[in-house]
Amino acid sequence: MKTAIVKTPLGMAQVSGDHNGISQVHVLKEDIAATITSDIPEELLPCVQQLEEYFKGKRKDFRLKLNPQGTGFQKRVWDELLRIPYGRTISYLDLAKRLGDVKSIRAAASANGRNPLWIVIPCHRVIGQDGSLTGYAGGLWRKKWLLEHESPFRQESLF
Repeated sequence: MKTAIVKTPLGMAQVSGDHNGISQVHVLKEDIAATITSDIPEELLPCVQQLEEYFKGKRKDFRLKLNPQGTGFQKRVWDELLRIPYGRTISYLDLAKRLGDVKSIRAAASANGRNPLWIVIPCHRVIGQDGSLTGYAGGLWRKKWLLEHESPFRQESLF
């Protein structure tokens, strides 16, 4: 397993994977001292480049070989998250409905929270039924930032 630490506008992120695909992208806690990887492993380079493009506003979807580790149900949830278009959101209830069982809402929310591929699998696009920003492992301020970054509507400065 290869690993790289990269700087993003939302903090340092760790990318992990191998020839089978990218298995993990996660933001590091602010209190963890990490050194940026200067020589990105070949297996991780496409992911690092695409993350940079995403943050620059030049990429709306990722074209990567993915290899997340999880249960069958978690993988079904993550596959469904990949179907949420850039700049759009759905509710946790909508996610459960898309999975075919509204009673699975808590399990779907739990699988959403265990997403190992931060941003690449867009779990940040799932919000509360009332439009509230709920449940984001990376912190609600990051979820807000990501949704604003993807919004087709830009707030201009008045001054």
